Amino acid sequence: MEPISSCIYRIDPNRVALRRGKGVLTYAELNRRANVLATHLIRNGLQPASTVGICLERSFDWVIAALAAMRAGAAYVAMDDAWPNERIHYVIADSGTTHVIGRAGLLHKLKPGIVGVNPQQIAIESYRAPAATTLPIISSDDLAYIVYTSGTSGYPKGVEITHANLSHLVDWHCRAFDVTECDRAGHLAGLSFDAAAWEVWPHLAAGASIVLADETVRTSPELLQQWLLSERITLSYVPTALVLPLADLTWPTQTPLRFLLTGGEKLHRSPQRPLPFVLVNNYGPTECTVVSTSGVVDFKSSAVPSIGEPIDRVWIYLLDQQGASVTPGAVGEIYIGGAGVGRGYRNLPDLTAKSFLPDPFSGAPDGRMYRTGDLGVLLSNGEIEFRGRVDSQEKIRGHRIELEEISRVLCRHPKVNFATVHAWSDCESGEKRLIAYVMPPENNTPTSNELQQFLTATLPSYMLPSAFVRLTALPLSRHGKVDKLLLEPPSSTNLLPSTPDSSGDALSPVSRKLLEILRELLKTKAVGMQDDFFLVGGHSLLGAQLIVRIRSAFQVDISLRDLFDARTVLGLAERIENLLLAEVTAMSEEEARHQMEASL
Repeated sequence: MEPISSCIYRIDPNRVALRRGKGVLTYAELNRRANVLATHLIRNGLQPASTVGICLERSFDWVIAALAAMRAGAAYVAMDDAWPNERIHYVIADSGTTHVIGRAGLLHKLKPGIVGVNPQQIAIESYRAPAATTLPIISSDDLAYIVYTSGTSGYPKGVEITHANLSHLVDWHCRAFDVTECDRAGHLAGLSFDAAAWEVWPHLAAGASIVLADETVRTSPELLQQWLLSERITLSYVPTALVLPLADLTWPTQTPLRFLLTGGEKLHRSPQRPLPFVLVNNYGPTECTVVSTSGVVDFKSSAVPSIGEPIDRVWIYLLDQQGASVTPGAVGEIYIGGAGVGRGYRNLPDLTAKSFLPDPFSGAPDGRMYRTGDLGVLLSNGEIEFRGRVDSQEKIRGHRIELEEISRVLCRHPKVNFATVHAWSDCESGEKRLIAYVMPPENNTPTSNELQQFLTATLPSYMLPSAFVRLTALPLSRHGKVDKLLLEPPSSTNLLPSTPDSSGDALSPVSRKLLEILRELLKTKAVGMQDDFFLVGGHSLLGAQLIVRIRSAFQVDISLRDLFDARTVLGLAERIENLLLAEVTAMSEEEARHQMEASL
């Protein structure tokens, strides 16, 4: 199997390989600059089977650097120029990187022994460079790249992908989407994310043009749509969090876009209207070279979109805890075998042995399969439905809850384009609360009451979020995935409004005072007269505190049982007023007036 870095030599040198705005780079220039940089690396001590760190912004230089590293016989290590210095230095050390390609600001911070290479300087010197050094022959078993993902140990772990793995991805992609020299492919995935390799190498191998997106385009559905249309993109990957808001926009009846590819997170629903292009949902862990399953999303279906079927030369096994295959329709853990399974984790032999296992189902003596930790179900049509993570449960007030299930139901609401649910811990009590984050369509914002009632029809009460936060922008990481660390805690400025109180200024003094107490206790003003205390953040501990404050404010004997029965401010105020009325009836007129003034 020929390495991708060699395939690019065969493309018409006059065709445009890379585009950004008005700037273009032909295949002839791409090959020349990559070879010059590869020669520079070798002459400056780069050894075969070494690693080259790349820490650049999205640019022509990034693609040139990655291609040069592979042609020099090394694996490139994808880093993000927005990473903190500590993470960059850790990845350099852990990967055994000897050469780093980056801008001057980063190169000045490298530790002794690391060779820093500024591609801009190499580009200047390349015009007077001597003939290129003979570049090494690359084996299919050599490493092509290393991508670092989050690790449970608190340190990122490096996933090693070979040239054979990468060539398999390229071959499948070009066949599945009929990629030709006429295509213009979008490039907008995070550069330290494995999807960036998916965007670049198949399209360069086919002689297509790759169009680089600006950072402002990557997080806005509206700007992204404008960019796709104005740049006449024919194929593009879009992160899952962006794809439905993008697909639900109004599209022209005809567009150059043929395929819109998504993946990385669960797709909760299909688009709400027909699209002038094919939407394809994909699934695959970094450890299995980006894509393992793929399937077209049917906008006519009300079912949750599947992750499709295994791609060429990939096998999916759904196994129980004993390692036996589950029956169709039953939930099993997803194991992946075949040509996409990577070499393993960098410097982590124990974790590699635990996750990359012998494949007893393939019949090949050296067959391997990867244990994903994901759950899936084999559907009757041969496709696979993703069912979340083995370890994605939260335990809240004694109940085990799958946050993914709540998000999936929320996304069915017509006024929700995107939703995610997070469990926040109360600073004082330590008790966890479910907080839903939703992005509504423009000018069509739901109320929290609407969403609560919608969820109540499907979910038990313990799975209902206690607050709904409106998102004005998708909280995406540099990888294009939802980053829950970017989610803000609920506050009076970001909560969705509740149903307006019809009573307005007609609130009784007791109701007004009770509403004030409750809002102070829950630390939010987004509480109305008819809101259920236990659906806006209340729980038994806060309920006990509320009872103490009510007794202090109104001098009435009210119990926690009363709160569970009344539940709303309106109902609770009525109970307080009845108790006050009973006391007043037994008092003289002067005593009653004094008592009422003191309580308010």
